[in-house]
Amino acid sequence: MEGSRLRRIREFFYGFYAYEFELQALEMRGELESAFMLITFGDMLGVPIMPPIYSLRILPFLVPEIAKWKRRVMRERDMVDKQEMHLHGV
Repeated sequence: MEGSRLRRIREFFYGFYAYEFELQALEMRGELESAFMLITFGDMLGVPIMPPIYSLRILPFLVPEIAKWKRRVMRERDMVDKQEMHLHGV
């Protein structure tokens, strides 16, 4: 009973203080991953940026991510899809 109460209090404070930071960090990570994939494999979308020899060297490490990346980049987006987190005072 005491452990459950402590867990709920911990989750409350996590949601109160850290949840918005976590969402912003995940969003920034996704944007950086998309930029990296675009720089290295942009030729798949018709944007030749980097020479293919470098892309081929890191291809084995990124193969599992390519399908998700292409789906994420080619998805239609609206102006209101991207919500900005306003962390005032940070």
